[in-house]
Amino acid sequence: MDSLPTSMKPERRGRSRPLPTSSPSIVMAFFSCLAWLYVAGRLWEDAENRTLLTGLLKKNLDQRPKVLSVEDKLAVLGCKDLERRIVEAEMELTLAKSQGFLKNKMQKSSTSSGQKLLAVVGVYTGFGSRLKRNMFRGSWMPRGDALKKLEERGVVIRFVIGRSANRGDSLDRNIDEENRTTKDILILEGHEEAQEELPKKAKIFFSTAIQMWDAEFYVKVDDNINLDLEGLVELLDRRRGHDGAYIGCMKSGDVISEEGKPWYEPEWWKFGDEKSYFRHASGSLFILSKNLAQYININSASLKTYAHDDTSVGSWMMGIQSTFIDDSHLCCSSTAQDKVCSLA
Repeated sequence: MDSLPTSMKPERRGRSRPLPTSSPSIVMAFFSCLAWLYVAGRLWEDAENRTLLTGLLKKNLDQRPKVLSVEDKLAVLGCKDLERRIVEAEMELTLAKSQGFLKNKMQKSSTSSGQKLLAVVGVYTGFGSRLKRNMFRGSWMPRGDALKKLEERGVVIRFVIGRSANRGDSLDRNIDEENRTTKDILILEGHEEAQEELPKKAKIFFSTAIQMWDAEFYVKVDDNINLDLEGLVELLDRRRGHDGAYIGCMKSGDVISEEGKPWYEPEWWKFGDEKSYFRHASGSLFILSKNLAQYININSASLKTYAHDDTSVGSWMMGIQSTFIDDSHLCCSSTAQDKVCSLA
């Protein structure tokens, strides 16, 4: 029996069925492309900005002035560096002044032979003391040619006075006229003449004198004494080369704390419970060696003054390497025996 042919589907071999693609993978790939494009764009933009800024900075540097203004220098140096420079400049100025490069560039005088002077003597005076000045000129103080001869021997002597509180008034004009005639007055332009300003007068006198004259000693004299010039010259000549010498009639005394009394000291409380002054030279006549006068000149702005010039100078000498020399020949009294001075 014939069997009916049977149709059979042939088997497919060698072909695999494709795997399905997940949607999240496609989304992630898409966003990765976007992120890459964003980062690349920002990097390109930053590169352009850097190029632009570099060009602008170069252009500004080319246009920057070669000479900096004061404001630019202060900005560069900074406050601390500027303060350091100021301190260094002040130290250099102090050194220059101590070596002879002094303010006002005054020409120092010496003897005609070029030797250093022995002494500069300053006799304190006031506007109402013209009669007393004339009396001194007629007695112990040389005048005219005799004054010049004394300077040739190495001693300069001048009356010392400041300016009137009313600059240019008749007091100032009279002093100027008197000095044109006598040529023996040292006028302290920076000092106002007044009794309460005597301590400041001491600072200005020594500062001015050491700028004008190069001497071994600088002498302050009140106008209430007569001076034995020859005796003073002999005394100073024996002490030539004595640096740090503070010479005078040394004394101390009670500090007057009661206002209204003579010699009242407003700052009496600074002298301790005992209210006694330290040792100092009498104000009638005292002597400073050159280096001590130089010290006053350099430090005058910071030196403290008290009510009286003698105690003020004594306080300045207390704080430095000075030699206190008590010389009885400088103790002025009513008699001139064995003294270089006597009360006028």
